[in-house]
Amino acid sequence: MSEAATHSAYSAAATTGSPGVGPGLLASLDPLLREWLPRQRWFAGKGRPVSHFTLVAATELLPVRAKLGLLHLVVRAHQPLLPTQGALPHPADCYQLLLGVRGTLPPRLAPALIGHLEEGPLAGRTVYEALYDPRPAEVLLEALRTGARVGELRFERDPRQDVRAGLVPRLMTAEQSNSSIVYGDTFILKLLRRIVPGTNPDLELPLALSREGCPRVPAPAGWLLADLSPADEPYVLGVLQPYLQGAADGWELALRELAKGEDFTAEARALGRATAEVHTSLARALPTVTLGRQQLELLVDGMTERLELAAQAVPMLRPYAPGLRTAFTALADLAAEGRTWTAQRIHGDLHLGQCLRAPDGAWSLIDFEGEPSKPLAERRMPQPVARDVAGMLRSFDYAAHSVPRAPGPAASADGPVATAANWASGCRAAYCTGYAEVAGRDPRTDPVLLRAYETDKAVYEAVYEARHRPDWLPVPMAAIRRLAANEDPT
Repeated sequence: MSEAATHSAYSAAATTGSPGVGPGLLASLDPLLREWLPRQRWFAGKGRPVSHFTLVAATELLPVRAKLGLLHLVVRAHQPLLPTQGALPHPADCYQLLLGVRGTLPPRLAPALIGHLEEGPLAGRTVYEALYDPRPAEVLLEALRTGARVGELRFERDPRQDVRAGLVPRLMTAEQSNSSIVYGDTFILKLLRRIVPGTNPDLELPLALSREGCPRVPAPAGWLLADLSPADEPYVLGVLQPYLQGAADGWELALRELAKGEDFTAEARALGRATAEVHTSLARALPTVTLGRQQLELLVDGMTERLELAAQAVPMLRPYAPGLRTAFTALADLAAEGRTWTAQRIHGDLHLGQCLRAPDGAWSLIDFEGEPSKPLAERRMPQPVARDVAGMLRSFDYAAHSVPRAPGPAASADGPVATAANWASGCRAAYCTGYAEVAGRDPRTDPVLLRAYETDKAVYEAVYEARHRPDWLPVPMAAIRRLAANEDPT
């Protein structure tokens, strides 16, 4: 579809409303979505059947009765509680869907098939995941570029950034909790799949960092919002940012260097500096708070409760629970003595996979959404920077235990386990050193706080691996043993 044709079709949908979205739409889609949605990587309710869907909003971005239609849906997926969840209220998760609509699906789009509709307003049409199709993807960029408004959807952009028309789109196929489209190796559009009302940190924090002139985070060029209820704040549906062409994913880069037996400490040190730059910029851009005894008690109570639940779920954890608990009681003891800590906005889910290294060696941090499973209000709370640091230290551990080591400069004669530990230890130390060079304070000078956050993260990892990847459970368990014994890995 040419640029002019795309604009014309998009404009028609924007001005004529949604005549193809009539009664019975959701009922006709229900059996198809019930089969398709739980298979998606970003579906959060795996392991529980979908009882029914509720349609929150439906908007035509391309007329659905044309040769190619594009339908934007927001639906709630209602699922029964598991027995372990008791009778606690469990709000239905809300999802953003982009459905392409065609008479027949060309072979190139076969992997995107959702199904063929026999009844309802789209009877006789085939629906599919639209993001696999370049033409609907072009419509999204055109709407962002022009600052369009279609129904409940608001496409907004930063006028300081030039977004050219006609950039060729391609869907990123790597598994992730959201969906991303790259446009001409110039921009990347991240579409959030499970959505909630309110200010999403994945837009809020990069905008704040842009105002501070922080070069370590790509500045948003556009964003997609939805006004779905007068009682709710707008929903953030997507963020368009510059695409860092040629940048290497930090996790993949570390694994490559590790497999070759290459030293990674210089990269770890540079990454520590980049993290500190982001933290110091966030502290200038947004309010900071002081955590005293009461706040620390709540923090420790949460960590302790998660440990107790984890010990019930993962039998291998139980012998180490008393030692792990001392990481939290030590923090509570310092708070009782009058020690305070500064809390600020942080990344919230920092690990090697959330970092990109440009060809010139500069590191950038991405994906400020935080842990999607946590409530939005919790993800936006100020926290000690030690939480981000602990997440990165755990990531070095994971990398070290993920690849068989080849002989090389960083190898050790003590065997593969010792070699992995030495590699991780060197990276951890270098990262903290780099952080201190910018922040003026080494995270290791506050060992009690850092140990508490690293313990909390390792406990979470043990539960995750036990449930989803049992073969990986030895990775967090190695850290569990070290943390329970309060051994210094650096």
